[in-house]
Amino acid sequence: MNIIWMLIVGGLIGWFAGVLIGKDVPGGIFGNIVVGAIGSWLGTYLLGEFGPSIAGFYLLPSLIGAIIFVAIIGLIAKMIR
Repeated sequence: MNIIWMLIVGGLIGWFAGVLIGKDVPGGIFGNIVVGAIGSWLGTYLLGEFGPSIAGFYLLPSLIGAIIFVAIIGLIAKMIR
């Protein structure tokens, strides 16, 4: 059951990061889950563990990391086009 919660929370974090930046995450739901998971790792690595935690994701660092990751993906996609 923990894995299902991780997928849901990771997807929501990835989706919300895309909404805040105004860029669509490629891959739909699966892309949002990947962005949320990688963003969570990146944010926790850079900022540490603080704030509320749901399903192993610290929400504030995870969201900040996902925003950074979406911005990087957007820059890479822009360079490719």
